[in-house]
Amino acid sequence: MAGKAAAPGTAVLLVTANVGSLFDDPENLQKNWLREFYQVVHTHKPHFMALHCQEFGGKNYEASMSHVDKFVKELLSSDAMKEYNRARVYLDENYRSQEHFTALGSFYFLHESLKNIYQFDFKAKKYKKVTGKEIYSDTLESTPMLEKEKFPQDYFPECKWSRKGFVRTRWCVADCAFDLVNIHLFHDASNLVAWESSPSVYAGIRHKALGYVLDRIIDQRFEKVSYFVFGDFNFRLDSKSVVETLCTKATMQTVRAADTNEVVKLIFRESDNDRKVMLQLEKKLFDYFNQEVFRDDNGTALLEFDKELSVFKDRLYELDISFPPSYPYSEDSSQGKQYMNTRCPAWCDRVLMSPSAKELILRSESEEKVVTYDHIGANVCMGDHKPVFLAFRVAPGAGKAHAHVHKCCVVQ
Repeated sequence: MAGKAAAPGTAVLLVTANVGSLFDDPENLQKNWLREFYQVVHTHKPHFMALHCQEFGGKNYEASMSHVDKFVKELLSSDAMKEYNRARVYLDENYRSQEHFTALGSFYFLHESLKNIYQFDFKAKKYKKVTGKEIYSDTLESTPMLEKEKFPQDYFPECKWSRKGFVRTRWCVADCAFDLVNIHLFHDASNLVAWESSPSVYAGIRHKALGYVLDRIIDQRFEKVSYFVFGDFNFRLDSKSVVETLCTKATMQTVRAADTNEVVKLIFRESDNDRKVMLQLEKKLFDYFNQEVFRDDNGTALLEFDKELSVFKDRLYELDISFPPSYPYSEDSSQGKQYMNTRCPAWCDRVLMSPSAKELILRSESEEKVVTYDHIGANVCMGDHKPVFLAFRVAPGAGKAHAHVHKCCVVQ
């Protein structure tokens, strides 16, 4: 089933999904979500598949434990996944630890036809052959097959209980060694604060946190390999520029709190046309009168305001985006395309890669298009985030030149 003869090489599927909504309303959302996910697996038939989840377990992990177990069991035992005879699951379930809890969940599936796949042991500094299905949870800090960190409190002091951080694993597939990093960066706490400056103060915090992760995964402790970083980056459109563009001919009314004189609302009205309200902005309200602007041509016109990645242009590469903003969709299970009016829609969920990983992917391109970068569940409610995926093939022999360097065959 996996790996059609027309396209040789090892098929890889990388998926990122903020799944918090699935555990807040499991009865209505999980079945749809899984169906759409399995459809992507069926279409691309990967040999190696990684699913990086953020907000795993939802807002109240303790209350969602039974739903978490059911979701994991379904993924590991469903008919759609029966050809994946090896798996590794890493769930951060240590929700009682404010110092360590990240709510990240990382799933890795290996097709039965895939031979000789190895995972790196960061403690022993050796690759180990992957066999069977194993689930690791609770305190991932003691698991040598990954590195996990939660960002220190001073990265986001106003968020007293942030669950943002990253988990890194390293793999050797078809003689190609690469890191896979599951990441969750800081959100915009207030639309009003985000609007005040360009770039916003929140973009600066994300910049600092992402730089920290990149420095960490290429430091001197381990040999350098290609890397893919995929997760919920919480990248936002440059709010000040977007508002100026959407409301070019509008006049702004400022509403202040009577007791503190603090700005609590901005109202943008058309100069004529009966002074129709175009946009209302509050801490957690972004109510624009015409949502079509975010959906027309997949929101392409707004990509010029998607600037946060440009700071890392020498360190991170991304394929062209041709899907609409991945967040914040309505959590109403009957709504598949509607955005919530809480935030300006943005491409929060991304699959990024190092320059050497880019070479690995593009070297695999032949006359047949084998690289796809898209979102999942275009017309179905998937929760407030649409999952995003990258599907590609590693060409036969693409990693041979580096096999001796990565010592993929040195196993234990």
